[in-house]
Amino acid sequence: MALDQSFDDEDEGKMSFLDHLEVLRWHLVRIVIAILVGAIVAFTFKSIVFDVIVLAPAYNSFLTYQLFCQLSEFLGLGRSLCFEDLSFELVNLTMAGQFSMHLIVSFIAGLIVAFPYILFEVWRFIKPALKKGEKNYARGLVFWGSFLFISGVLFGYYMITPLSVQFLGSYSVSAMIVNQISFNSYISTVTTITLSTGLIFQLPIVVYFLSKIGIVTPKLMKTYRRHAIVAVLLLSGLITPPDLTSQILVAFPLLLLYEISIVISRMVEKKEEKS
Repeated sequence: MALDQSFDDEDEGKMSFLDHLEVLRWHLVRIVIAILVGAIVAFTFKSIVFDVIVLAPAYNSFLTYQLFCQLSEFLGLGRSLCFEDLSFELVNLTMAGQFSMHLIVSFIAGLIVAFPYILFEVWRFIKPALKKGEKNYARGLVFWGSFLFISGVLFGYYMITPLSVQFLGSYSVSAMIVNQISFNSYISTVTTITLSTGLIFQLPIVVYFLSKIGIVTPKLMKTYRRHAIVAVLLLSGLITPPDLTSQILVAFPLLLLYEISIVISRMVEKKEEKS
Protein backbone atom coordinates (compact mmCIF):
# COMPACT_ATOMS: atom_id res chain seq x y z
CA MET A 1 0.00 0.00 0.00
CA ALA A 2 1.32 3.45 -0.87
CA LEU A 3 2.58 5.70 1.88
CA ASP A 4 0.18 8.52 1.01
CA GLN A 5 -2.74 6.55 2.32
CA SER A 6 -4.94 9.53 3.22
CA PHE A 7 -8.52 9.51 1.98
CA ASP A 8 -10.90 12.17 0.68
CA ASP A 9 -14.43 13.01 1.78
CA GLU A 10 -16.14 10.86 -0.83
CA ASP A 11 -14.17 7.74 0.07
CA GLU A 12 -14.64 8.19 3.81
CA GLY A 13 -18.12 6.69 3.91
CA LYS A 14 -16.97 3.68 1.86
CA MET A 15 -14.06 2.77 4.12
CA SER A 16 -14.34 -0.01 6.67
CA PHE A 17 -12.97 0.12 10.19
CA LEU A 18 -9.91 -1.84 9.09
CA ASP A 19 -9.33 0.64 6.27
CA HIS A 20 -9.33 3.45 8.79
CA LEU A 21 -6.83 1.55 10.93
CA GLU A 22 -4.62 1.10 7.88
CA VAL A 23 -4.72 4.82 7.18
CA LEU A 24 -3.90 5.55 10.83
CA ARG A 25 -1.01 3.07 10.68
CA TRP A 26 0.65 4.90 7.80
CA HIS A 27 0.23 8.24 9.51
CA LEU A 28 1.94 6.80 12.59
CA VAL A 29 4.69 5.29 10.44
CA ARG A 30 5.46 8.67 8.90
CA ILE A 31 5.46 10.30 12.34
CA VAL A 32 7.92 7.73 13.68
CA ILE A 33 10.16 8.19 10.63
CA ALA A 34 10.17 11.97 11.12
CA ILE A 35 11.12 11.61 14.80
CA LEU A 36 13.86 9.09 13.98
CA VAL A 37 15.33 11.36 11.29
CA GLY A 38 15.47 14.24 13.77
CA ALA A 39 16.94 11.94 16.44
CA ILE A 40 19.65 10.68 14.07
CA VAL A 41 20.64 14.24 13.17
CA ALA A 42 20.77 15.20 16.86
CA PHE A 43 22.76 12.04 17.68
CA THR A 44 25.29 12.88 14.95
CA PHE A 45 25.83 16.47 16.09
CA LYS A 46 26.21 15.66 19.78
CA SER A 47 28.72 18.45 20.45
CA ILE A 48 26.16 21.06 19.38
CA VAL A 49 23.25 19.39 21.18
CA PHE A 50 25.08 18.97 24.48
CA ASP A 51 27.77 21.67 24.69
CA VAL A 52 25.79 24.46 23.02
CA ILE A 53 22.22 23.64 24.09
CA VAL A 54 21.68 21.10 26.88
CA LEU A 55 24.65 21.97 29.10
CA ALA A 56 24.56 25.73 28.43
CA PRO A 57 22.34 26.56 31.48
CA ALA A 58 25.07 25.08 33.70
CA TYR A 59 27.35 28.06 32.94
CA ASN A 60 26.89 31.64 34.13
CA SER A 61 27.58 32.83 30.56
CA PHE A 62 24.12 31.53 29.58
CA LEU A 63 21.95 34.17 27.88
CA THR A 64 19.31 34.27 30.63
CA TYR A 65 21.89 34.86 33.36
CA GLN A 66 23.45 37.68 31.37
CA LEU A 67 20.09 39.34 30.77
CA PHE A 68 19.20 39.17 34.47
CA CYS A 69 22.55 40.73 35.31
CA GLN A 70 22.04 43.55 32.79
CA LEU A 71 18.52 44.13 34.12
CA SER A 72 19.89 44.34 37.64
CA GLU A 73 22.40 47.01 36.65
CA PHE A 74 19.76 48.88 34.62
CA LEU A 75 17.43 49.04 37.64
CA GLY A 76 20.26 50.29 39.83
CA LEU A 77 20.37 47.12 41.91
CA GLY A 78 24.04 46.50 41.32
CA ARG A 79 24.78 42.80 40.83
CA SER A 80 21.98 41.53 43.06
CA LEU A 81 20.33 39.68 40.17
CA CYS A 82 23.59 38.42 38.69
CA PHE A 83 24.29 34.70 38.94
CA GLU A 84 27.71 33.54 40.03
CA ASP A 85 29.44 30.36 38.89
CA LEU A 86 27.37 27.30 39.71
CA SER A 87 28.83 25.41 42.65
CA PHE A 88 28.30 21.86 41.39
CA GLU A 89 29.85 19.44 38.97
CA LEU A 90 28.18 16.88 36.76
CA VAL A 91 29.28 13.29 37.20
CA ASN A 92 28.49 10.09 35.35
CA LEU A 93 27.88 7.17 37.70
CA THR A 94 27.25 4.24 35.35
CA MET A 95 29.14 2.64 32.47
CA ALA A 96 26.35 3.23 29.97
CA GLY A 97 25.17 6.49 31.53
CA GLN A 98 26.49 8.92 28.93
CA PHE A 99 25.49 6.72 26.01
CA SER A 100 21.98 6.25 27.42
CA MET A 101 21.57 9.98 27.93
CA HIS A 102 22.88 10.56 24.41
CA LEU A 103 20.12 8.34 23.03
CA ILE A 104 17.40 9.86 25.21
CA VAL A 105 18.34 13.46 24.45
CA SER A 106 18.58 12.67 20.73
CA PHE A 107 15.08 11.17 20.77
CA ILE A 108 13.65 14.18 22.63
CA ALA A 109 15.38 16.54 20.20
CA GLY A 110 13.89 14.57 17.31
CA LEU A 111 10.45 14.80 18.91
CA ILE A 112 10.73 18.57 19.34
CA VAL A 113 11.97 19.15 15.80
CA ALA A 114 9.32 16.85 14.31
CA PHE A 115 6.41 18.25 16.35
CA PRO A 116 5.09 20.53 13.56
CA TYR A 117 5.10 17.56 11.19
CA ILE A 118 3.34 15.43 13.82
CA LEU A 119 0.55 18.02 13.98
CA PHE A 120 0.43 18.03 10.19
CA GLU A 121 -0.12 14.26 10.14
CA VAL A 122 -2.80 14.58 12.83
CA TRP A 123 -4.51 17.23 10.72
CA ARG A 124 -4.37 15.02 7.62
CA PHE A 125 -5.95 12.16 9.54
CA ILE A 126 -8.85 14.08 11.08
CA LYS A 127 -9.48 16.36 8.11
CA PRO A 128 -11.81 14.00 6.16
CA ALA A 129 -14.01 13.57 9.24
CA LEU A 130 -14.64 17.31 9.54
CA LYS A 131 -17.39 19.28 7.88
CA LYS A 132 -16.54 22.05 5.46
CA GLY A 133 -16.97 24.81 8.03
CA GLU A 134 -15.00 22.84 10.63
CA LYS A 135 -12.10 22.45 8.21
CA ASN A 136 -11.84 26.21 7.86
CA TYR A 137 -11.71 26.66 11.64
CA ALA A 138 -9.25 23.81 12.24
CA ARG A 139 -6.94 24.74 9.37
CA GLY A 140 -4.68 26.69 11.73
CA LEU A 141 -4.01 23.60 13.89
CA VAL A 142 -0.54 23.01 12.46
CA PHE A 143 0.58 26.64 12.59
CA TRP A 144 -0.83 27.63 15.98
CA GLY A 145 -0.07 24.28 17.59
CA SER A 146 3.54 24.49 16.39
CA PHE A 147 3.82 28.13 17.44
CA LEU A 148 2.52 27.44 20.94
CA PHE A 149 4.68 24.34 21.36
CA ILE A 150 7.88 26.09 20.26
CA SER A 151 7.01 29.09 22.44
CA GLY A 152 6.53 26.78 25.41
CA VAL A 153 9.80 24.95 24.74
CA LEU A 154 11.73 28.22 24.47
CA PHE A 155 10.07 29.59 27.61
CA GLY A 156 10.92 26.44 29.53
CA TYR A 157 14.49 26.39 28.25
CA TYR A 158 15.35 30.07 28.67
CA MET A 159 13.33 30.92 31.79
CA ILE A 160 12.41 27.93 33.95
CA THR A 161 15.40 25.68 33.28
CA PRO A 162 18.18 28.17 34.21
CA LEU A 163 16.35 29.26 37.36
CA SER A 164 15.84 25.62 38.36
CA VAL A 165 19.44 24.68 37.62
CA GLN A 166 20.73 27.74 39.47
CA PHE A 167 18.58 27.19 42.55
CA LEU A 168 18.77 23.41 42.86
CA GLY A 169 22.40 23.14 41.79
CA SER A 170 23.58 25.80 44.23
CA TYR A 171 21.33 24.92 47.17
CA SER A 172 23.24 23.79 50.22
CA VAL A 173 22.32 22.90 53.80
CA SER A 174 25.94 22.79 54.97
CA ALA A 175 29.36 23.91 53.75
CA MET A 176 30.59 20.38 54.44
CA ILE A 177 28.47 18.99 51.61
CA VAL A 178 29.65 19.25 48.01
CA ASN A 179 27.06 19.10 45.24
CA GLN A 180 27.92 16.43 42.71
CA ILE A 181 24.91 16.17 40.44
CA SER A 182 24.50 13.01 38.40
CA PHE A 183 24.39 13.53 34.66
CA ASN A 184 21.10 11.61 34.51
CA SER A 185 19.50 13.93 37.08
CA TYR A 186 20.57 17.06 35.19
CA ILE A 187 19.31 15.76 31.85
CA SER A 188 16.03 14.68 33.44
CA THR A 189 15.50 18.16 34.90
CA VAL A 190 16.22 20.00 31.65
CA THR A 191 14.19 17.71 29.37
CA THR A 192 11.21 17.39 31.73
CA ILE A 193 10.87 21.15 32.18
CA THR A 194 11.33 21.90 28.49
CA LEU A 195 8.87 19.29 27.22
CA SER A 196 6.27 19.92 29.93
CA THR A 197 6.08 23.65 29.20
CA GLY A 198 5.85 22.94 25.46
CA LEU A 199 2.90 20.63 26.03
CA ILE A 200 1.24 22.91 28.60
CA PHE A 201 1.25 25.71 26.03
CA GLN A 202 -1.08 23.56 23.90
CA LEU A 203 -3.95 24.45 26.25
CA PRO A 204 -5.71 26.86 23.81
CA ILE A 205 -5.67 24.18 21.09
CA VAL A 206 -7.12 21.58 23.45
CA VAL A 207 -9.80 23.98 24.66
CA TYR A 208 -10.72 24.81 21.06
CA PHE A 209 -11.47 21.20 20.16
CA LEU A 210 -13.20 20.48 23.49
CA SER A 211 -15.38 23.52 22.88
CA LYS A 212 -16.21 22.29 19.38
CA ILE A 213 -17.63 19.06 20.76
CA GLY A 214 -19.41 20.80 23.64
CA ILE A 215 -17.39 19.49 26.58
CA VAL A 216 -15.94 22.89 27.52
CA THR A 217 -17.84 26.20 27.53
CA PRO A 218 -16.69 29.73 28.46
CA LYS A 219 -19.20 29.73 31.32
CA LEU A 220 -17.69 26.53 32.69
CA MET A 221 -14.16 27.93 32.46
CA LYS A 222 -15.19 31.16 34.19
CA THR A 223 -16.97 29.23 36.93
CA TYR A 224 -13.85 27.19 37.68
CA ARG A 225 -11.39 30.07 37.21
CA ARG A 226 -10.47 30.08 40.90
CA HIS A 227 -9.87 26.34 40.81
CA ALA A 228 -7.72 26.85 37.70
CA ILE A 229 -5.63 29.48 39.48
CA VAL A 230 -4.96 27.07 42.33
CA ALA A 231 -4.11 24.30 39.85
CA VAL A 232 -1.74 26.60 37.95
CA LEU A 233 0.04 27.58 41.17
CA LEU A 234 0.40 23.94 42.16
CA LEU A 235 1.65 23.02 38.70
CA SER A 236 4.15 25.87 38.65
CA GLY A 237 5.35 24.74 42.07
CA LEU A 238 5.92 21.20 40.75
CA ILE A 239 7.97 22.14 37.69
CA THR A 240 9.99 24.94 39.28
CA PRO A 241 12.26 25.23 42.31
CA PRO A 242 10.47 26.30 45.51
CA ASP A 243 11.05 30.03 45.23
CA LEU A 244 8.45 32.73 44.60
CA THR A 245 10.12 34.32 41.56
CA SER A 246 10.23 31.10 39.54
CA GLN A 247 6.64 30.21 40.37
CA ILE A 248 5.41 33.65 39.30
CA LEU A 249 7.36 33.42 36.03
CA VAL A 250 5.67 30.10 35.28
CA ALA A 251 2.20 30.91 36.65
CA PHE A 252 1.77 34.19 34.76
CA PRO A 253 1.92 32.76 31.18
CA LEU A 254 -0.21 29.78 32.24
CA LEU A 255 -2.91 32.07 33.61
CA LEU A 256 -2.67 34.17 30.45
CA LEU A 257 -3.15 31.03 28.35
CA TYR A 258 -6.20 30.14 30.45
CA GLU A 259 -7.76 33.55 29.79
CA ILE A 260 -6.96 33.21 26.07
CA SER A 261 -8.61 29.79 26.13
CA ILE A 262 -11.80 31.35 27.58
CA VAL A 263 -11.86 33.82 24.68
CA ILE A 264 -11.35 30.99 22.18
CA SER A 265 -14.13 28.95 23.78
CA ARG A 266 -16.46 31.99 23.59
CA MET A 267 -15.66 32.45 19.89
CA VAL A 268 -16.39 28.80 19.19
CA GLU A 269 -19.67 29.00 21.11
CA LYS A 270 -20.81 32.07 19.15
CA LYS A 271 -20.01 30.44 15.82
CA GLU A 272 -21.89 27.32 16.84
CA GLU A 273 -24.93 29.40 17.83
CA LYS A 274 -24.89 31.18 14.45
CA SER A 275 -24.68 27.91 12.59
